[in-house]
Amino acid sequence: MGVKFSITSTLLLFFLAHIQCTPRAFDVTKYGAKPNADITQAIMSAWKEACASPTPSAVVIPKGTFLSNELKIEGPCKAPIEFHLQATLKAPTNPSKMMGGGEWITFRNIDHFTMLGGGVFDGQGKIAWAKNDCKQTGKCSKLPNNLSFNFLTNSVLRDVTSLDSKLFHVNVLGCKNVTFQHFTVTAHGESLNTDGIHIGRSSEITITNSVIKTGDDCVSIGDGSRQVHIEKVTCGPGHGISIGSLGKYPKEEDVVGIYVKNCTLINTGNGVRVKTWPASQPGVATDLHFEDIIMNNVGTPILIDQVYCPHNNCKALVPSNVKLSKISFKNIRGTSSTPVAVKLACSKKFPCHGVEVANINLMYNGKEGHAKSECTDVKPIFSGKMNPAGCA
Repeated sequence: MGVKFSITSTLLLFFLAHIQCTPRAFDVTKYGAKPNADITQAIMSAWKEACASPTPSAVVIPKGTFLSNELKIEGPCKAPIEFHLQATLKAPTNPSKMMGGGEWITFRNIDHFTMLGGGVFDGQGKIAWAKNDCKQTGKCSKLPNNLSFNFLTNSVLRDVTSLDSKLFHVNVLGCKNVTFQHFTVTAHGESLNTDGIHIGRSSEITITNSVIKTGDDCVSIGDGSRQVHIEKVTCGPGHGISIGSLGKYPKEEDVVGIYVKNCTLINTGNGVRVKTWPASQPGVATDLHFEDIIMNNVGTPILIDQVYCPHNNCKALVPSNVKLSKISFKNIRGTSSTPVAVKLACSKKFPCHGVEVANINLMYNGKEGHAKSECTDVKPIFSGKMNPAGCA
């Protein structure tokens, strides 16, 4: 009798635990959402009730195709909350049609948030790219990002796709302990200023097991970023994985502890790089590490660029005021699409300190000779096998 009671009690406890761990679903179709129609209000209504739930909850957008205008999805919520996107959610094709003229979808002030579901956020950016003149002017700020994550904590974003954003695919601001896992970004290689994931003023951010194909940096690290880990990311097309650009604006915060490891770059315009503006505002970037990277037909696979001036609209002869230190490039191999495979161009005013380059094997297969290295205002420490040979 005692054994039977024990088994019954165990099964009951397991059942209760399962109920507590399974979030309550708030399906947007119960709030009026219909396929191929604008479901902005249905999403907001479902989120409002889910966020107020005292137990874990999930907003669910089921399989199908739906339309949405600008969304501002905010916490704090009373319990952990999930956002299940199983559908393709489409933005307005014309950015002027967006109600607030800002970001397309913003998630803000949420703790223990999880996004998942295998769905697609389709920014429908092709019309906006055609009208975009930022390649000539450098001014693209009026276009909306696909996704903005502001002040999230202890959150996971996985198994979703950002497609054809009008500007940045993802902007991360003021977040802590957030992981991107199996996250996909897809856009044409000629789409302008469509950074895959941009991180700023955030800490303990991880991007892992993700694929990013876009027209700008696959991942870009802005000021105030600390303890960022990028691992097992496939990047390309795009501009590579970048720290910066830094020094453009007053009072930028330090960048500390960036780790890029076990990544593959394919047909990108740059490889792994650190970029700061000349004649810049003061700044600091330190403890930056790039390791175990495969380059496949990549332009300048290893790059420190402290004279970054993409539109020739700067004082290129005035040194950068951003101080760079404790930077390492290790175990980087593959092919370069440019004869200069390693370029370390530091500031004349504040030369780079503590730069280590080790075990590099980069082949140039073009018609301009062999791969080479260039160094300016830096005394790097080279070790292990070096191809191209190190520079002084």
